[in-house]
Amino acid sequence: MGNIGNKEKEFAEILKLVTRTARENKNLISKEQVKEAFSELDLDEKQFEMVLEYLKSHKIGVDEEVDFSEEELTEEETNYLNDYLESLSALPTYSDGEKEAISMAAISGDKEAQQKLIHCYLPLVVDVARMYSEQGVYLEDLIGEGNVALTKGVTMLDAVGEPAEVEGFLYKMMLDAMEAIIEENLAEDAGGQKVLKLVQEVADKAKELSEDLRRKVTVKELMEETGWDEDKIRSAIKFSGDAIEDLDSGEKK
Repeated sequence: MGNIGNKEKEFAEILKLVTRTARENKNLISKEQVKEAFSELDLDEKQFEMVLEYLKSHKIGVDEEVDFSEEELTEEETNYLNDYLESLSALPTYSDGEKEAISMAAISGDKEAQQKLIHCYLPLVVDVARMYSEQGVYLEDLIGEGNVALTKGVTMLDAVGEPAEVEGFLYKMMLDAMEAIIEENLAEDAGGQKVLKLVQEVADKAKELSEDLRRKVTVKELMEETGWDEDKIRSAIKFSGDAIEDLDSGEKK
C-alpha cells in the first residue's frame, strides 16, 4: 500500500515539474519531454492522455502554442484586460539595443533605469497572467501579483549580472508570484471546505439527537452522545454564526 502512495506522490511531483518547465519555456512543452519526464512511471496510454489533458486544462501548449484569444475570460475580466492593455499602450517602447542598455544600468542600481525596465516588462506580466487564468484567481489579482514581483525584481538584478538574463529572471519571479497566489487560494478553499464539513457534521448530529429528544439539545448532551470534545462543537457553532437550529448553544445551567 505504501508503494502506491509513493507512486502517487512521485506522479504529482513530476506533474508539477513538467508544468513548471513548460511555464518557464513560455508555456510550451513537447510531447517527448512529457514522455521523458514520466518514463520511470510506465504510464499506460490512458494515463498519458490524462496528463496531456491536465496540461491543456492549465493552458499549456504541448507541441504547439496555446491561442489565448479563445480563452474563457468572464465579461468583467475581458473589460478589465482591454482597459489595462489600453493603458499599457501609452507606455514608451524600446528597441532591443535600448533594452540592453537599460538592463545594464538597472543591474548597476540606477533607479531611473529600473523604472524604465518595469515599463518594458509590464506587458509580459499580462501574458503570464493569461497562462494562469481560470485557476480560481481573478486575472486582475494575477496581474497585480505579477506587477509586485516585477517591481521587486528590478531592484534585485545584481544577482543576475548579465543583461541577457534579466528577462528570464523577472519572468521566473512573475511565475513564482502567481503560483503562490493560486496555491494560497486553493489552501483557503480547502480550509473553507473543512469548516463547512465540520458545521454540517455537528448540525446533522444535533438534528438526529433532537429528533429523539423532541427538543433542542445542549452542547453537553451532544458531547455525551458523540464523544466529541467541547471545542469541536463550539467551533462549529462559531463558524455557523450560531445558526445550528437543533442545538441550544447557551451556557444555561
